[in-house]
Amino acid sequence: MANLLGADALHLEYPTKTVFDSVSLGVNEGDRVGIVGRNGDGKSSLLGMLAGTREPDSGRVTRRGGVRVGVLTQTDLFDDGDTVGHTVVGDTPEHVWAGDPKVRDILSGLLLDLPWDARLGELSGGQRRRVQLAQLLAGEHDVLILDEPTNHLDVEAIEWLAGHLKTRWPANQGGLLMVTHDRWILDEVCTATWEVHDRIVEPFEGGYAAYILQRVERDRQAASIEQKRQNLARKELAWLRRGAPARTSKPKFRIDAANALISDVPEIRDKTELQSLAVSRLGKDVVDILDVSVSYGEKQVLSDVEWRIAPGERTGVLGVNGAGKSTLLGLIDGATEPTSGTVKRGKTVKVQTLTQRLDELEEHWNDPVRVVLANLATSFTVGSGSKAQDLTPSQLLERLGFASAQLSTPVKDLSGGQKRRLQLLLILLDSPNVLILDEPTNDLDTDMLAAMEDLLDSWPGTLIVVSHDRYFLERVTDQQYAILERRLRHLPGGVDEYLALRRAERGAGSASVSGSSGSTVTAPESGLSGAELRAAQKEVTAVERRMAKLSEQIQKAKNALADHDQGDYAGLADEMKKISALEDELAEQELRWLELSESLEG
Repeated sequence: MANLLGADALHLEYPTKTVFDSVSLGVNEGDRVGIVGRNGDGKSSLLGMLAGTREPDSGRVTRRGGVRVGVLTQTDLFDDGDTVGHTVVGDTPEHVWAGDPKVRDILSGLLLDLPWDARLGELSGGQRRRVQLAQLLAGEHDVLILDEPTNHLDVEAIEWLAGHLKTRWPANQGGLLMVTHDRWILDEVCTATWEVHDRIVEPFEGGYAAYILQRVERDRQAASIEQKRQNLARKELAWLRRGAPARTSKPKFRIDAANALISDVPEIRDKTELQSLAVSRLGKDVVDILDVSVSYGEKQVLSDVEWRIAPGERTGVLGVNGAGKSTLLGLIDGATEPTSGTVKRGKTVKVQTLTQRLDELEEHWNDPVRVVLANLATSFTVGSGSKAQDLTPSQLLERLGFASAQLSTPVKDLSGGQKRRLQLLLILLDSPNVLILDEPTNDLDTDMLAAMEDLLDSWPGTLIVVSHDRYFLERVTDQQYAILERRLRHLPGGVDEYLALRRAERGAGSASVSGSSGSTVTAPESGLSGAELRAAQKEVTAVERRMAKLSEQIQKAKNALADHDQGDYAGLADEMKKISALEDELAEQELRWLELSESLEG
């Protein structure tokens, strides 16, 4: 294959650190490369050298003649007075860009809800990121270099971006380099993975799941690799192989080898034991949100919400920005009062929220990490039963990726990811039994996300997660809800069901994207005949009713576990088998629902 971009013997160093030492690599036609590694190991520096915005200390970067490179950085340099439309298409005449299918797809995927003539200074950070990404994708490039492209994007936009990148660069066409901590898009899009570590760039075949398999094999063969990192990688591989059914067809690695590696890895979470512990800490009553509506002035945010949160429940919440997710979380932790309806909390409930702010750290801003730890609880228990283990705050911090030398660092001098992990530590050591995580993956690399997930696997309480990181959401929660049209809706089909519902919602509201003079992009219609369409719609309704009934039966069965004799392990096992059978039937109904939804979308 023709080489588009190459690097030969790159060397880069700072006064106190050598970042790269004699790194050589290349990007060929059709390559879609994901770049992973710990924060601070040089991922963005590597992109800068390949893009030509940073000069290496030695070595060289070469491009094939005529190759056009487009770069998405994490820096927003837009003019606040410019409009959305002019920023994306410049002075290109409307009949030209409106007639370009690629541009229409970009506008539909990223800017459908943004006024074409809106000033950039009026937009939120997430909206500006969409404009920045749309501007880049609308250009003509042979190679795209993307630095954290999913930052500030919601689940829908990330799904659209993955589809766009795969369609835009099929085999033997163009090249893509992408640094991101979003493991779902790495697995969905990338054909190769580069791991940046220890002054080198190590290549692996395939996306994120294939990279994890190969890394496990490498670690097993290298006696010098720390045992805990190997075990953590094997645990994540077990999740990838045993996770959502829709994932099993995606990893492009040897199935037999993967199964052999995880044959002795237990289930990710012992649900029965964790639920039993949650009941002992919480009792049977957690939070009941009953017929609740919330309005701010004349604007209604939530309407007739009913949600009975059970002990040990692990729930993900989805919704577009502004849908009311923060209001819903406020109802749970008491920060928001309902306009109508009631919220009941159990007497033993203790809620803590990991917010997108760093409130917990403000009073410690000038203190070294060691001083902060000295004022905390003496131990934190992870695991349960015979596997329970008491960790000191320092040991817990080490598990979350801190080196011993960093204990003397003032909180204000920590990186964004380190502050985020210290914030989580402070919350966990306060011993809550209901934990709310609001966008917890910000500023964390893939290794640290895996470490956080591993810690949460052994946390015995009720967990509520709001996140646009689809991989994290599916990994740490067992069920998902969405806020759609101001109401809370259970999603038996998970994130896939949410995305299908959002597509249907958007299609019903508007089938086009309007330009400055009314130019439109028409959404595709179903290819079914009239009779087939009616039959499919009827079956969708029936399947949705069955899914709702199964979900209700599963929830009742789980609630009944709280009343069961916790010493009757045989009885508990029988009840769990019944729940598993219901969940299996629900999974079958979900797959049928997705098949029908795809046929209706055409």
